[in-house]
Amino acid sequence: MKFIKKTFLITLNLFLLMNLIGCQSSQKKRLTEGYPIYEGNDLGVHYTPEKTSFRVWAPPADAITLKIYDQGHEGELLETHSMKKDVQGTWLFELEGDWKDKYYTYQAKIDGTLKLEVPDPYARAVGVNGNRGMIVDLASTNPEGWNEDNRPELESFADMVIWEIHMRDFSIHPSSGIENRGKYLAFTETGTRSPEGHKTGVDHLVELGITHVHLLPVYDFYTIDETRLDEPQFNWGYDPKNYNVPQGSYATDPYDGNVRIREFKKMVQSLHENGIRVIMDVVYNHMYDAGTSPFENLVPGYYFRMNQDGTYSDGSACGNETASERAMMRKFMIESVKYWAQEYRIDGFRFDLMGLHDIETMNLIREELHDIDPDIFLYGEGWTAADTPLPEEDRAVKAHAARLNGIAVFSDDIRDAIRGPWHENEAPGFMAGEKGLEESIRFGVVASTKHPEVDYTQVNYSDAPYADNPLQTITYVTCHDNPCLWDKIVDTCTDCTKEEKLDLQKFANAIVLTSQGVPLLHAGEEIVRTKFGEHNSYNLPDSINQLVWHNKDTYRDVFDYYKDLITLRKNHPAFRMPTTQMVQEHLRFFDLAQPLLVGFHIHENANNDPWKDILVFYNANDHEVQVDLPRGDWVIVATKYSIQESGSTVEGYDQIQSETTTIPDRSILILVDKESIAS
Repeated sequence: MKFIKKTFLITLNLFLLMNLIGCQSSQKKRLTEGYPIYEGNDLGVHYTPEKTSFRVWAPPADAITLKIYDQGHEGELLETHSMKKDVQGTWLFELEGDWKDKYYTYQAKIDGTLKLEVPDPYARAVGVNGNRGMIVDLASTNPEGWNEDNRPELESFADMVIWEIHMRDFSIHPSSGIENRGKYLAFTETGTRSPEGHKTGVDHLVELGITHVHLLPVYDFYTIDETRLDEPQFNWGYDPKNYNVPQGSYATDPYDGNVRIREFKKMVQSLHENGIRVIMDVVYNHMYDAGTSPFENLVPGYYFRMNQDGTYSDGSACGNETASERAMMRKFMIESVKYWAQEYRIDGFRFDLMGLHDIETMNLIREELHDIDPDIFLYGEGWTAADTPLPEEDRAVKAHAARLNGIAVFSDDIRDAIRGPWHENEAPGFMAGEKGLEESIRFGVVASTKHPEVDYTQVNYSDAPYADNPLQTITYVTCHDNPCLWDKIVDTCTDCTKEEKLDLQKFANAIVLTSQGVPLLHAGEEIVRTKFGEHNSYNLPDSINQLVWHNKDTYRDVFDYYKDLITLRKNHPAFRMPTTQMVQEHLRFFDLAQPLLVGFHIHENANNDPWKDILVFYNANDHEVQVDLPRGDWVIVATKYSIQESGSTVEGYDQIQSETTTIPDRSILILVDKESIAS
């Protein structure tokens, strides 16, 4: 009886405790959801020579102290001011006089407790390591000619070829021939060459023919100590600290907040002058350390999703996740991307773990950016890293791509169909001879759209089309995550000779660049980059991550092949159709009984292509195969050996007048009707 009574009391106490936690959580939720929403557009710090205004949203604060410092790190505290409570949960202070280039923090008192000193979430300039905001005159950071900077022309998202690179990887190796190695200014240098005399840096990008550079995170992130840049440090940057500020370690002087801004603008300006648009990788889904962030120290519990027990929800697998569905987080995200698009002329945004953001927020971002420039491109990872309290139906995941207006998602379907599963280094894909993935390759060819000749029950990850049109799909085989292409080839084609492995290096992205959708290339694949088997190199040294420009000489034939593939795609709009209807009308798959073989026919001058009929085959067998051809006279324009789509006469091509032809092992084969070539 005592045991039963004791058990009852323990159970009752646990029930009351859980109920108390639930009540506290519910009360906190009611409080945070009841906060007034600030509707103005002047949050943050705004400078004039006469005065600087500070406005911060912190409705639960009892008081906020503004502190002014002479330096961004250590230094002297110059003044302390009590901010005044103002409208809609904001606090305001106007500092008379010219305070340009001075530094500041806020310290809130909430429920009788002093919080940490922090810059505000909207900080646009900071000192070294981003612990203090800086009062900045943005106009003074504009490089010469900035007002004349124009975004390169872009007729359609279909015309894009994205090249994804980490800022440091681009130039840090001595073979880059670049003076400002590892810095923003590396992208401003032209005429650079490798020791063997090949173009490097920006000249390499122009020669390759890509249209967009996707920069891994270049906002201010946490895990590089900017006071110790003489010591080896590396991080991808998926650990946000100050969202609206360029990362200081990529600037020539991280102590002066003006320098990183000016040099970032010079980088964008240079890329624009060379006909290349700039995409930022943004990570609004979590903070490196929520507890020390400006968000949490000004409005505790509001900007982050919380569990019932008061801990941070962790759908990011990084310790916390932000709450995009809450009005002021949504407002922050919208205003942040608009700021980058307007102040820095950024041309596109890639959203990390976009599935943690709600669909409504993403669509509002698209609307706002469309008003600035309809050619600003948006795309993201259509998944989460773990479960999240955000309801499934509200998540911006790839299954909901049709509900995302003008926003693309990565196709892990085509990625893993080509190379093999992301989580198993040794598991092969289609390119290395794994059978049963032919339907997933077809799904990738039509860029995740609806097509009557794709059996969706056989697709590796998706049992239905999810893209409303081809431009909602990022078609790729590798990116910074997981093994780079060469390392995956080494792991999955263990019996291959080096020549056969190089065939696969060409073959994989030949599939990408002849499929519909928006193609993305991992930087360095065109010069056979390796990370020596490392698949998560986010904090590994330069020796693992850097581009080695000597490779351009060693693998010049691979580079030329990629360059010619991009030229082929640019010259022939049949490979970049903008609508699902067009793909359905102009692309037909061949019914091929042989395994490891996919073929299709693009017909009737698709998308106004000068070629009337195009036949494309992918042969992943380790031997050549014979295929039947439609009736007609055909010329071969591409195999693994060469791409020659610009010959002056039809006699310059291999001509096929029989009803069959042979496709080399591990190769694409593209044929065109003879009449199109002759004309």
